[in-house]
Amino acid sequence: MLTALFDYVLPPELIAQEPVTPRDASRMLVAGCAGGAWEHRQVRDFPSYLRPGDLLVLNRTRVIPARLIGRKASGGEAEVLLIHPESADLDQARAPASRWRCLVRGRVRSGTRIAFPGDAVDAVVEACHEDGTRTLAFRGGAVLELAERIGHVPLPPYIRRADRSEDRERYQTVFADSPGSVAAPTASLHLTRETLAAIRARGVEIAFVDLAIGPGTFKPVDCERLEDFRIHGEQCWCPAETVTALTACHARGGRVVAVGTTVVRTLESAAGQPGGLAPYAGWTTLFLHPPSRLAVVDALLTNFHLPRSSLLMLVSCLTGIERLQVLYAQAIQERYRFFSYGDAMLLLPGALDGRSAPARAGIS
Repeated sequence: MLTALFDYVLPPELIAQEPVTPRDASRMLVAGCAGGAWEHRQVRDFPSYLRPGDLLVLNRTRVIPARLIGRKASGGEAEVLLIHPESADLDQARAPASRWRCLVRGRVRSGTRIAFPGDAVDAVVEACHEDGTRTLAFRGGAVLELAERIGHVPLPPYIRRADRSEDRERYQTVFADSPGSVAAPTASLHLTRETLAAIRARGVEIAFVDLAIGPGTFKPVDCERLEDFRIHGEQCWCPAETVTALTACHARGGRVVAVGTTVVRTLESAAGQPGGLAPYAGWTTLFLHPPSRLAVVDALLTNFHLPRSSLLMLVSCLTGIERLQVLYAQAIQERYRFFSYGDAMLLLPGALDGRSAPARAGIS
């Protein structure tokens, strides 16, 4: 399949540079409505599209202030982007860890020392890897505490401004409690505590997964054919209680509604195990694109994604390629705001053709 099928031209002014206030005032393009039409609503209307018995699944990951500015012994600046702890123990993402896989802007080699403001903590480049990342060994303090003290919010590269203090709250979901990501699960940025309360009041259950989003999420598919692309790996967790909720939801005829592509990737990784759907904790390199069919997820709330991105390809599993192009053209025509601080799109089970829900691939 050709990557060019997932290209589109976006006017630069539609790339959102600031979030909407309040969160749920963002616009929402709804596809899969009765009669094949789409609707233009706001995220605050999202609960009205859910039914009693549905299951909403959220990614509880928390963005860390992962950009650290330090200095080398030569006096030159070195900008460090924390990616994940350098450990086979996945729980280290939540506990103190001293060795981290990082990206470093500035010329460094093995043995380079980087000092950070306050002089209490420094790091030594322990290894340089073929993919351009570095292993840094931090000394003198906890890395996450250092990040909270001096770190900058790692805003995406298409947001053309420096981070501000308010981004620490706004580039974060209202329910985030699991530090580990360098990017936000952006579809969930629209949800407020009031919206979540309204969803629960409709008889909709809420469950959680955890996927620690890495910088690879912004990497475009740079191969001519999708089959040649090697997607980035990310750590994810689908706990037993979420698996139980998924099974119960489908048993009662409810719909599994994922908020964000990271939730889809986690749930489908859990369902893709040799024995079928089961709790999952580990790395995922799942690359979802047509003609893949989703085994667990029935509907999706998502933001608008970059051209030729793996996220756009995942979304097309719910819509088909041609219909996705139509929906994106409609969003551009209606001047929706794109990407992380932009607007949202709700894909209901009929989004594939606007008339009937696609058959579920099965979770056995």
